[in-house]
Amino acid sequence: MAYRAFFYADAHEVIACQACFSYGQVSLGLSRVEQMFEMTVQPRFYETDAFGHVNNTVFAGWFETAREPIFRIFSPNLNISQMSLILARIEIDFVAQTHYGEPVLIKTWIAKIGHRSFVVMHEAWQQQRCVARGQAVQVSFDFEQQQSIPVPDDIRLALSAHLPDHT
Repeated sequence: MAYRAFFYADAHEVIACQACFSYGQVSLGLSRVEQMFEMTVQPRFYETDAFGHVNNTVFAGWFETAREPIFRIFSPNLNISQMSLILARIEIDFVAQTHYGEPVLIKTWIAKIGHRSFVVMHEAWQQQRCVARGQAVQVSFDFEQQQSIPVPDDIRLALSAHLPDHT
């Protein structure tokens, strides 16, 4: 899967590194620049439920997969033994029906960095419509001591590149 970082300048315009294009409605209503990761998934038939919708349980997996670029900040080669990170909480709001047969764009960014944890935000879009929003609280963790630890300075700096620009 390919990931791209995009910069959102306002609610209707996406400024990519090479080109500008109209994106339509963006639920964030941003007036400042934010750096995001984007990933497109193609819903699979078995991910649908009896009503023909993508099942709600699928979104947690999609959102986790969309956090891979963030996991790479902790371990560039995704070596699990080097990843001092745990998931403390996930929350997903379903805003519209999602259907089989149309790709889904997952947008991911860092919303907040605390002393020992950080919040990752997600949005799922299908046919230029936000269909789900979610957040994940990730905690910097020492597995040997079995306790949370401060987010290391180098990791904090890398994560902050994906925070909203407050200037």
